[in-house]
Amino acid sequence: MGHSPLERIALKSLSPLLFLLVALMAGPVWPAPARAAEERDLILVIGAPGEPEYAEQFSTAADLWQKAAAKGGLRTTVIGLSPDAAENDRARLLHALAENVSRDAGELWLVFIGHGTFDGRNAKFNLRGPDISAEDLAAALKPCHRPTAIIQCASASGPFLRALSTPGRVIITATRSGSEVNATRFGGYLARAIGDAAADLDKDGQTSLLEAALLAARQTARYYKEEGLLATEHPLLDDNGDGLGTPLDWFEGVRATKTAEGGKSVDGLRAHQMILVRGEAEQKLDPAARARRDALEKDLSALRAKKAQLPEDDYYRQLEGILVQIARLYQPAQQASAQK
Repeated sequence: MGHSPLERIALKSLSPLLFLLVALMAGPVWPAPARAAEERDLILVIGAPGEPEYAEQFSTAADLWQKAAAKGGLRTTVIGLSPDAAENDRARLLHALAENVSRDAGELWLVFIGHGTFDGRNAKFNLRGPDISAEDLAAALKPCHRPTAIIQCASASGPFLRALSTPGRVIITATRSGSEVNATRFGGYLARAIGDAAADLDKDGQTSLLEAALLAARQTARYYKEEGLLATEHPLLDDNGDGLGTPLDWFEGVRATKTAEGGKSVDGLRAHQMILVRGEAEQKLDPAARARRDALEKDLSALRAKKAQLPEDDYYRQLEGILVQIARLYQPAQQASAQK
């Protein structure tokens, strides 16, 4: 049986332009609300390179992140590049975290570029001077209530996922375990993908963290295959707070196509809502509307998951109700643009 127009829209990845089609049935245009300023932050941590070739790679990746963050309007704190503070990176990082977790609104992005270690119990990120462990980082972030993305691109980074996982966070690690200790390539690919329009899988005019990570994971796998090497890194994503993680090779498009063991939910929705460089339609949403849209998208994902258990008419009725609510969120911005 073919999909109805609403179902075809739902099977897309929630492009704002598609929702405008649904808006035709959504009723009167609401007055545009006053926009609240949203402050977003990036803490970019570059670890001890160890060798000159890695220093160059890390510097290139850091530069790409800084450029994308500037384009996205984020305030950026860089740790690990200043030559006059080489032995104080851990203290500077903890200070930056303390400042940022005290804020109660706006996204916080935390990116680690470098090497890591794992001794069978503790995973650490190698800083210049004293290192920082997964447990140290978890403790520093415990008071944080901001929407947070933590991207750990180091070797042996897998244990950071379980240590940091909590509802409201997106965690990405370059490896699936602490035993993958070789230098990683995923971080370099991700740094290029985060601001690259070519990573925009759903063609909504912006690249989400999920889309960038999926492209970087594919490029990482391709590198090992073309070089005839055994892959020593397997990126994971956790964004539902269960601490289990979903392999990025489970995805086709922006959706996981495999089922987690025991019927547990897979990850991906929240990571697809985290966008460093927002597109035009996304920029026009105020924070309250964006939060409401994100909650409705979660409802839509849950509805799709139970489609087989619902009568067809009931499913489509609920589907239409959610899509109409989302469409209405975009109407004020579209109306304001039309009046210019």
